[in-house]
Amino acid sequence: MSDTTLSMGHPITLLQPARLEIGAGAITRLGDWASSHRRIFVVAMAPTVGFIDRTGLKGEVQAYTDIPPEPDLPAVEAVLAAARAFRPDLVIGLGGGSVMDVAKLVAVLWDSEQSVLDVVGVDKITGRRSALAQVPTTSGTGSEAGIRSLVTNPQTLAKLAVESRHMLADIAVLDPELTHSVPAAVTAATGIDALAHCVESFTNIKAHPLIDGYATLGIELIGKYLARAVANGADTEARAGMMLASYYGGLCLGPVNTAGGHALAYPLGTRLKLPHGLANAIIFPHMLAFNAPAHPEKTAAVLAALGLPNHSDERNVLAGSHGYCKSLGVDMSLASHGAQEADLRSWAEEAFAIKRLIDNNPRALGVEDILSIYKSAF
Repeated sequence: MSDTTLSMGHPITLLQPARLEIGAGAITRLGDWASSHRRIFVVAMAPTVGFIDRTGLKGEVQAYTDIPPEPDLPAVEAVLAAARAFRPDLVIGLGGGSVMDVAKLVAVLWDSEQSVLDVVGVDKITGRRSALAQVPTTSGTGSEAGIRSLVTNPQTLAKLAVESRHMLADIAVLDPELTHSVPAAVTAATGIDALAHCVESFTNIKAHPLIDGYATLGIELIGKYLARAVANGADTEARAGMMLASYYGGLCLGPVNTAGGHALAYPLGTRLKLPHGLANAIIFPHMLAFNAPAHPEKTAAVLAALGLPNHSDERNVLAGSHGYCKSLGVDMSLASHGAQEADLRSWAEEAFAIKRLIDNNPRALGVEDILSIYKSAF
C-alpha cells in the first residue's frame, strides 16, 4: 500500500501503553489490574459514567463528569481542583478523546507545582504522580494510545498542545461493547477522524515505514467496517474493527502526527463549536484531494481501501471521497453548520499559524490555499 522505499533515514520513537486489553467485555478486566490502587479518580461524561459499574473497581472511586466537548483551561483547572481534593493514586479516562486528554493532564498535574500553561509544548512535564488507565467509548481520536493532550485557550481560542511520555497510559482497554450506543452520526464523524489520523500520517513529510504499517492497517479496517458500524451500532465485529483502527491512528500521531487537515479543522472546532470528529470529517476529502499530486500512489491506495475508484485528478479525488463521507450521513457543508463566508479568511490565517501541523503537509499550504479549501467546503 506504500509508495515509499523502505528507508530508516530519520529516527523515530514509538511509545505504546504498557498493557492493552482488547475485545468484547474487556472492561471487566480493569478491576483486577487496578486491585492495588485504593483511591481511583474517574474522568468521564454523563453518557459514559455508568460504565464504571462494569469495571469491578474495588477501591474508593470518585467520578468527575463536568467535561465540555472541547475542554478549555478553566474546565481543566476545575477537574484538577477536584482531583487535588481527592488525592488519587489511579486516574481513569472513561469517554471520548476530550475525556482521555483531560485524564492525562490530571494524572501528571494534580500533585505537581506545574500548571497547564507551564507544560504546553514538548517534554515540559517533570514527572507523573499517579497511574493512568484509558478506556475509550468512541472510535476516533486514538487518544488512549498517545502522549498528547489538547486544551483550548479561552482568550485566543487556540489549541494548546501538551506532549510528554509521562502521559502515556499504563493500560488501555478497547471494549467494543462500550461503543454500541454511540449514535450513527457520531460514529461516522469520529470514524472519519480516525481515517484522517491514518491518512495524514501516511502522506506526511515525516512518514516512516513503521508508521505506514499502522496507518495502512487502520485505513483498511475503516474501509471494511465504518459503514457497517454506522448502519448497525450493535455490530460488535464492526465496532471492534473501528476501535482497533482508532488505536492504530493514535499510534501514528506520536512519531509522525497529523498535517494540514487537522490544522484546518481546529478553527472549525473553536469558532463554530463543531465536535472534533465532525470538523475533521468535513475537511478530510478536501485535503485528500489537495495532497493527491504529492502522493499519487498513496492516494490511490487510500481510495482503493475505501472502495473508491482511483483517480489522479484532484477534482475526481474530491468528488469520490466527499461522496464517501456524505454516504455515511455527514453533513459536509460548512454553511449548514453556521459558518459565515466573511469569517473564512480569518480562519484560514488561524489555521496557517498552526505550524506544528502545517509544516508536516506533503504539499505546501498557504493562506490562499486554505481559504480556497474552506470556500470549497462552504
